[in-house]
Amino acid sequence: MTYENKKEMRFIDAISQGLFQGMEKFDNSIIMGQDIAEYGGVFKVTDGFLNKFGKDRVRNTPLCESAIVGAALGLSLKKKKAIMEMQFADFVTVGFNQIVNNLAKLHYRWGQNADVVIRMPTGAGVGAGPFHSQSNEAWFFHTPGLKIVYPSNPEDAKGLMIAAIEDPNPIMIFEHKALYRSITGEVPENYYATPIGKAKLIQQGQDLSIITYGMGVHWAKEAVNKNKLSADILDLRTLLPLDKEAIFETVKKTNRVLILHEDSLTGGIGGELSSLINENCFEFLDAPVIRCASLDTPVPFAKELEEQFLANKNLDEKINYLINY
Repeated sequence: MTYENKKEMRFIDAISQGLFQGMEKFDNSIIMGQDIAEYGGVFKVTDGFLNKFGKDRVRNTPLCESAIVGAALGLSLKKKKAIMEMQFADFVTVGFNQIVNNLAKLHYRWGQNADVVIRMPTGAGVGAGPFHSQSNEAWFFHTPGLKIVYPSNPEDAKGLMIAAIEDPNPIMIFEHKALYRSITGEVPENYYATPIGKAKLIQQGQDLSIITYGMGVHWAKEAVNKNKLSADILDLRTLLPLDKEAIFETVKKTNRVLILHEDSLTGGIGGELSSLINENCFEFLDAPVIRCASLDTPVPFAKELEEQFLANKNLDEKINYLINY
C-alpha cells in the first residue's frame, strides 16, 4: 500500500471518497439504493455522485430491498460491478434470501459472477430505536460464500470500501452510523486498498488481549486508557474470512482474552471466536475467555436504556474480572 498526501477526514467522508474513487476506476460499476441519486442518500454518502457518474450508474430504487439485491445480482451476471446501499442494516431482512441463498452460492453452484458490494449502515448509540439500530453481522457470519468487512476508523473505511469494490466476491461492508460524523483520522487521498482478511493490532501491551471490531475498538481504547492497562487491542477489520493467525498470536502473547462486540451476547460472533481460541490455544490461557456484548433484548429507544443495553456498560467490570482471575 502506497500513501501519498494525507488529509484529516471524517469516517463518512472516507467511505464516500473510497466509493467515489472505486467507481472512477471501474467504469462498469453501478450503485443503487433508496434516494441515493439526487438526494445523496439518507446519510449523504453519495452526495454529488449523480453529477459525476450520471443516471445510468447512480440509480434510485423502490422501497424493496429484495428487488435491489436481485437487480444487483442480475447486473453481476452481465459482468457489471454492482454496489447497493441498504438504507439501514436492519432492512436487510427483506433481501435475506437473495443474499444467503443466491449471492453466496451463485459462483459455487453455477460458476457465475456474484460481484456485488452491499453497504450496511449499522449499530446503536444514536437513539434510533429497535428497527434502525441493530448489529446483525452475525446473521451472515454463518454463511459460506460471503465476505464481511467492518472498519473502525476512516483510513480502513476507505481502504476496505475500495477493496470490496475490487473483489469479485459478494461482500458486505458494515458501517457504524455513530462513527459517521463523530470521529476523524488521517486518510491518504490517493487510491489504495486495505487487505481483506487481515486484522490490525492497534495497541500493544502485556496484561490482556481485547479482540474486537467496529465501535468496540473505540470502547476498548477508552477502557484501557481509563484503567491504565497494558493491553493488546486487535481490530479484526474483516469478520469473514477471519485472521486466525493474528488472533492466536495475541492470545499466546498475553494469555488473557476478552472478546468485545456491540451485537447481543447470545449467538454473537464472540462465541465462535471463543471456541476457536479454546480449541487452538487452550494451553496458553491463564483465565477463561471472557465475552463482553450487549444485552439479549431489542435495542431500546430511550437514551438511558440504550446506554444500559450497550456492551461498554459492563466493559470495566469484565476487564477487572479477567485481570484479577
